[in-house]
Amino acid sequence: MNLAKVFARIGGSAVGRRLFTLAVCRRAPYFASMSPLITALRPGYCEVFLKKRRRVENHIGTVHVIAVCNACEMAMGVLMEASVPKNLRWIPKGMTTRYLKKTPTDLRAIAEFDPANFPQENEDIIVPCRVLDTDGIVVIEVDIQVYISQRPAKNA
Repeated sequence: MNLAKVFARIGGSAVGRRLFTLAVCRRAPYFASMSPLITALRPGYCEVFLKKRRRVENHIGTVHVIAVCNACEMAMGVLMEASVPKNLRWIPKGMTTRYLKKTPTDLRAIAEFDPANFPQENEDIIVPCRVLDTDGIVVIEVDIQVYISQRPAKNA
């Protein structure tokens, strides 16, 4: 199933975006803990909205960086599922996070990667993510290291 095509079909409405996000959270249940919303998806691009609410706040009243990292990992994972060629598979290996500013508002985590840059051999790639506040200011930058490898042939 091509996730980008499914999102293009149902993601044009608030209900469609919510249902799509719920389906992703059903597949990866931990993401539901932050109540995200996938607001945009196409090959090479995914955007996840993270509402600032009590459950994702830290002791100083800003969005906890681990919730932000989870939103970035979700954006990267959905992007990969929508973009990776069928002969390849992926798995995250690491994450580098740079805190640029406090996160006192709702946030958007955006993952972008040019699908033309997928390697055909087993190797690591970096998927950059940026997190913007409601003013459009980048507050956190995240680089997610992802291992790309050939999908094993199915036994006949």
